[in-house]
Amino acid sequence: MSTFKDLGIRNNYIKSLKEIGIKIPTEIQKQAIPILINSKTDFVGLAQTGTGKTAAFGLPLLHKIDANKNVVQGLIIAPTRELVQQIKKQLFKFTKYNDKKIFVEGVYGGEKIDIQIRNLRRATHVIVATPGRLVDLLDKNIIDLKYINSLILDEADEMLSMGFKKDLNTILDATNKNARNTWLFSATMPEDLKSIVKRYISQDAARIEIDRNSIVNANISHHFVQTSIGNKPNTLIRLLEDREEARGIIFCRTKAGTQALKQQLQKEGFNVDALEGDMTQKERDKVMRAFKNTNLQILISTDVSARGIDVDNLAYVLHHQLPEHLEYYTHRSGRTARAGKTGESIALVLPNELQRVQDVEKALGIKIKELTL
Repeated sequence: MSTFKDLGIRNNYIKSLKEIGIKIPTEIQKQAIPILINSKTDFVGLAQTGTGKTAAFGLPLLHKIDANKNVVQGLIIAPTRELVQQIKKQLFKFTKYNDKKIFVEGVYGGEKIDIQIRNLRRATHVIVATPGRLVDLLDKNIIDLKYINSLILDEADEMLSMGFKKDLNTILDATNKNARNTWLFSATMPEDLKSIVKRYISQDAARIEIDRNSIVNANISHHFVQTSIGNKPNTLIRLLEDREEARGIIFCRTKAGTQALKQQLQKEGFNVDALEGDMTQKERDKVMRAFKNTNLQILISTDVSARGIDVDNLAYVLHHQLPEHLEYYTHRSGRTARAGKTGESIALVLPNELQRVQDVEKALGIKIKELTL
């Protein structure tokens, strides 16, 4: 069995990993870390959410930073502010036992840009950013990316599905292609992403794919419950009552639907709160803090808001409606069964949506069994 030492990770990082409970490398870490630490290469890694991608790129990135040089050397782009915050926090934990401090800054929408500009004027070695806010900072000539040696695109498929293709092109064009290596991590490889790979990533890039035959985490069991529009609230309540001790996420398609369902379930006495794009950053942070420290049992969220949520021990994911885009089923389900645990993905389905269930089964190579209440 490989250890982090076998993979080439320095002792100070191994000590930090042990302290946060990461002792055995996951498959993506075993395959990616030696390549990224020992080679100056572009890289494409396909792996599902919850497989340990942050450490797979974060540890090699930190090994390549020269803390004596006060310039930005690493850039990580991620689709949502929640994911940016999560990556920044993880990198901070990894560097706890470093002799010389590596400074990481997060930049994202929803917070005053002036505060982020002020923070970036301090010593900064790594920037973690959402595409839109980074482009805003580039337009203002706040960030100098010419010393970047490692540029990481995390959850690249999600950034494209959220409409960030133009911003990604702007960012990639603003960095020195000859001086940097680009590492791309994604769960899927849609056509739009193939064109970015072709344009910006070397043909000689190292490529790995984890769980090629399993697009969705094999530790997740998949079910659907047939219901009607009128009976949907009662069906949902029954499912939640059957899992009264468990923690989970309910996904809705719209912001309005998220808030309406929150009010409905709060009236029924459930410990729920909502996360959606129209909330302020302060409101979002408050909800996420409560969910992560287990004061909140059930989170109701839109697809975009839930991206990057990494919360331990979530037993289930409930689809209040099946998602419009197939890849969202994978991303939603991936919130549960993380770090080797098992989980459950349950969809509430109307009679006219049964064909959609079959489409998901066929596309993802999974079996979604009917659950009777």
